[in-house]
Amino acid sequence: MILPNPRDAIHKAWLYRVLTAICDSPQLSGVLYFKGGTCAALRGFLDRFSIDIDFDYVGAKAALPSTRQLLEDVFAGLGLEIKDKSVSAPQYFLKYPADRSGQRNTLKIDITMPPPTSNKYEAVRLDDIDRVMYCQTAATMFGNKLVALIERFEKNGSIAGRDLYDIHHFFLQGLRYDAAVIRERRGVAALDFFRQLVVFVEDNVTQTTIDQDINMLLPDEKFQRLRKVIKPEVLLFLKDEAGRLAG
Repeated sequence: MILPNPRDAIHKAWLYRVLTAICDSPQLSGVLYFKGGTCAALRGFLDRFSIDIDFDYVGAKAALPSTRQLLEDVFAGLGLEIKDKSVSAPQYFLKYPADRSGQRNTLKIDITMPPPTSNKYEAVRLDDIDRVMYCQTAATMFGNKLVALIERFEKNGSIAGRDLYDIHHFFLQGLRYDAAVIRERRGVAALDFFRQLVVFVEDNVTQTTIDQDINMLLPDEKFQRLRKVIKPEVLLFLKDEAGRLAG
């Protein structure tokens, strides 16, 4: 995972400590399947920094309280303070020690429960932490990332520029998406979804949105090189995919 700023090395270390501890717990690693930007970065699918840890919870609902307790035991064992947590969903905001004023010192853990039934997983060795973990497949990640761009806006009225950047990067790598994920989460066929997404990006994604969210996740040289081309190239990719699906 790249570091756009040397100050982020501490945050990266804490990400890896938490992931390693979860992998080393048979109970937690058996029900928490890795996903999201940090997962994609560790697997080599993304070339940006990612600051949060995301999982799908695949265990029984009745076992969730014990999973929460095991997680909180892990946090305590690492010396992490639970700054805040959700009572309705497995979500934590953790605080780690900071040496300097203004330094990043919070880490978010977000767990989806239940995940889409169309999500697919595979056991993967994560070389950075020298552990094997169940992770979303690349196609599942891509399908969920496409949907996240529009669903994030529908839920809270905001757009994450990193979603657009990730979609851009996945297309550039020639990765394919799982259409079943789109169908389950949006209730429409992939063709209709891509047509909707084109209109959404054209109408709602601004340069300010891209700049404010991505500039802290990439080295400045790469950010400056890509910031103006991400939106038009994503639109090109989306329109090409819609055209391919239309036959």
